Amino acid sequence: MKKFLLSTIAGIIIFNSTAQDLSYYLPTDVTYNKDIPTPKDVIGHEVGEWHVSHDKLVFYMKMLEQASDRVVIEEYANSYEGRPLMLLRFTSPKNQKNIAPIKQTHVDLSDPTKPAADDALPVLWLGYSVHGNEASGANASLLTAYYLAAAQGAKIDKLLKENIILVDPSYNPDGLQRFSTWVNMHKSENLVDDPSSREFDEVWPGGRTNHYWFDLNRDWMPVQHPESIGRIRKFHEWKPNILTDHHEMGTNSTFFFQPGIPSRKNPNTPNSNVRLTEKIAEYHVKSLDSIGSLYYSKESFDDFYVGKGSTYPDQNGSVGILFEQASARGHLQKSAYGELSFPFAIKNHFQTSLSTIDATVGLRTELLTHQKSFYKEALNIAAKDKVKGYIFGSKDDLVKNYELLRILKAHQINVFANSKRLVKNGQPFSLGSSYIVPTNQAQYRLIKSLFEKRTTFTDSLFYDVSAWTLPLSFNLPYATLDATAPLGNEITSLQFPEGKITGKGDYAYIFEMKGYYAHRALKRLLEAGITVQINENPFSINGKSFDRGTAVIPLGTQKNKGATIDSIMRFVAKEDGIDVMKSSTGYAQQGIDMGSGSMKILKLPKVAILVGDGVSSYEAGEVWHLLDQRFGMAVTLLPVENFGKTKLSKYNRIVMTNGNFSKLNNQKAKLETWLNDGGVIIAWKSAGKWLAEQGFSKVEYAKNRPDTSGIKKYVELSKNRGAQVIGGAIFEAQLDMGHPLTYGITNEKMPLFRNHTSFMKPSKNPYAQPIKYTSTPLLSGYISDDNLEKISGTAAVTISKRGQGKMIIFADNPNFRAFWFGTNKLFLNALFFGDTISPAAAE
Repeated sequence: MKKFLLSTIAGIIIFNSTAQDLSYYLPTDVTYNKDIPTPKDVIGHEVGEWHVSHDKLVFYMKMLEQASDRVVIEEYANSYEGRPLMLLRFTSPKNQKNIAPIKQTHVDLSDPTKPAADDALPVLWLGYSVHGNEASGANASLLTAYYLAAAQGAKIDKLLKENIILVDPSYNPDGLQRFSTWVNMHKSENLVDDPSSREFDEVWPGGRTNHYWFDLNRDWMPVQHPESIGRIRKFHEWKPNILTDHHEMGTNSTFFFQPGIPSRKNPNTPNSNVRLTEKIAEYHVKSLDSIGSLYYSKESFDDFYVGKGSTYPDQNGSVGILFEQASARGHLQKSAYGELSFPFAIKNHFQTSLSTIDATVGLRTELLTHQKSFYKEALNIAAKDKVKGYIFGSKDDLVKNYELLRILKAHQINVFANSKRLVKNGQPFSLGSSYIVPTNQAQYRLIKSLFEKRTTFTDSLFYDVSAWTLPLSFNLPYATLDATAPLGNEITSLQFPEGKITGKGDYAYIFEMKGYYAHRALKRLLEAGITVQINENPFSINGKSFDRGTAVIPLGTQKNKGATIDSIMRFVAKEDGIDVMKSSTGYAQQGIDMGSGSMKILKLPKVAILVGDGVSSYEAGEVWHLLDQRFGMAVTLLPVENFGKTKLSKYNRIVMTNGNFSKLNNQKAKLETWLNDGGVIIAWKSAGKWLAEQGFSKVEYAKNRPDTSGIKKYVELSKNRGAQVIGGAIFEAQLDMGHPLTYGITNEKMPLFRNHTSFMKPSKNPYAQPIKYTSTPLLSGYISDDNLEKISGTAAVTISKRGQGKMIIFADNPNFRAFWFGTNKLFLNALFFGDTISPAAAE
């Protein structure tokens, strides 16, 4: 009896653990080489028994490479935290030895000037878990890699002989490591499936994002992070025919595979891509039917924003496939469909990895033909397009030119120097600082997606943003060309634009704030304890005119620092791309002299970014990344829950991004004291609303009123509500030139990005709204007619005051996804010059 009871208890424990050996996952139509280590042999547990950490994942893949001549690892990047990103290249041993010409033959398919080779091999890229807490994908990569290394038989031999299969086991190493640590540290011996358990409720910011809390599945187009920079380089090195993107969604869901909603396809993606996606879907149907999994397609998700992993390939002659698996978010969780185990989630991703391999084999000819015809057709369409190219560039900010060129070159887009001074739409484009992207090239479709302004759409619902026009995000002059312009040399390599030092004298150094990294130069000087002034009125000296917002470093009052100043100025000219002028006098030929009272002495910003529960980790991370990575500033990530016990006098700037700040409701007196003493708050979106609701600022927000007009049908509810969402569009704003927030900006109108429906009313003090939307603001993207009327003429930035302090309230996030270089300057101006704004110009 005792023996039977113990046996029964052991059986219950095994069942409750949901641990599965490889027989639960692997196909039985092949045999497996016993000399190839299983995942358990290396990582010490069955796949799905624990969440694999990134270090164990990497270790297993390296052990496979040592054990099998079918696999070679290509490391293509390191994350911010130093973790390797890798591709495992699976093919036959003979192909591995001959890989260079095989690769070149395949890549030539994407060159419309070269004939197609009959012996080109298809390339499949299987990629997993770009969101670190959607971990069933990365864990499924263990099975995929083992299967491709260990499976034996004629079927496998033929597969490896005739295909190249690339396995990217973790798109997001830092997020995966963070999440695996969380769920594993909360795993019980007896698995708990209660959704209220702490295992399923990660602490802020969670494991979805990378080190700086960016969603890497939005970075395929901006390529701002090392993970994406390396991946895009490797993508174009291989030009895969299919690329998969394995995700998770809500626990009470099933399984999704593309195609998504047909009407939300990016218009620059050819219909042949959709037809291939539909054919590939048939393989997933067969595979998932065989194990009884529930699934759906042609709903929920779209292929519009080209910065996603499942859409970017579609603009590059490939077929991107999104998979979404209902998430256990731990090891076992109750769902609407019963208990959802982690091994089952892994199994679905493994099944669809295998079905994608089958599709690559079965659709070989069509995939290769599509890749070749994609680029040939692109040239044909380009020839018919009235737009023959795009010209862009600024003579005032060569760094922004450089950064945009870097993105374009990452996407294999041909760019040429402008060889003739042009004026388009009233904008001059100078030699040496402007560039032309002709549309008549293989990347025509992607070029259109990156440069066009689109304001009409077949569908009013978007899974992500509806506009990302790159020259607008950089606030660079640009125009379309309706005729082929004379091209200069092609830009084949990039060199950071170094500045220069001109003039003579030892009275002062002077530089303008027009360059992107001018604030970094300020930071270096202020950090060294050097006095820096900023002028509120223009002046001319040594025959050169300087506008408002020019930095002046006088030497007379800091002679003991002369050698240090000279060293820093030479350094910033080179490293920050800043042109510096030396002056022998402080006397201006016109305008103010250098000792004028309208020269304001600057203070080094000491910044606290509010973070923690309720705060948008995306937007807080964008500020952190901008200041830490680009501007070399040490900033404090201050949790809102620690606000009450923190000595605020350590900071003179507090940044509040979008989020819920109700935890600060009982800290009003402390914040008010800090403001009264001269602190500056920079806030946007719901943070600005909180400041208004708590009586700190006088900013007023328009109330959203429900639509009660006409008879509404239930079946149209989702569509009608979704049509009122501003998922992400670009709008034009009018700037008060000469205001401290607009220092260094040369055009009086600027594109702003918006992805919400909160509208600031015009200020009662006309000087307190230095930036406002124009009367016809839509530049690119979708907005309903009702919301377009609401936004027109409203405030984009409002200045409010409390005691000696200021609150600079943005309507919109100025640092969106790290590629809005243009509005970065507004934020940096607020950070460095916010305390110089006159109290009379604040509400």
